[in-house]
Amino acid sequence: MSTTTAIAAPQINAAGALLALLAAHPTLPTPEVDLRELRAPGTGIAWGLRIALHDGLDHFEQWRAALLLDPAAVDHKQSRDGALAWLVVVGSAYGVPIELVGFYDLPDPDDENE
Repeated sequence: MSTTTAIAAPQINAAGALLALLAAHPTLPTPEVDLRELRAPGTGIAWGLRIALHDGLDHFEQWRAALLLDPAAVDHKQSRDGALAWLVVVGSAYGVPIELVGFYDLPDPDDENE
């Protein structure tokens, strides 16, 4: 029986990019960051950074601007039940693919009718 073992070496560029990103932007809001395989526009799949922000779209915008990610490329997504929405933009920074996500709660329609 043959067993293939994944190795960490392909993640080195993404890990280095994470260190560079945090060192370059120490005053930006703290994100949740995952190393994962991503596809930036015009590239193949590579290890990159998924940067998620959960405390307001202003934090998303601060990171988007700092990473020079195109505002026209930002996409809006919504959960099937309509309770959660997020903005997402994919690009590259520090030599690796970046997926920036900003989550937010949608207003309850019942609250607007009161």
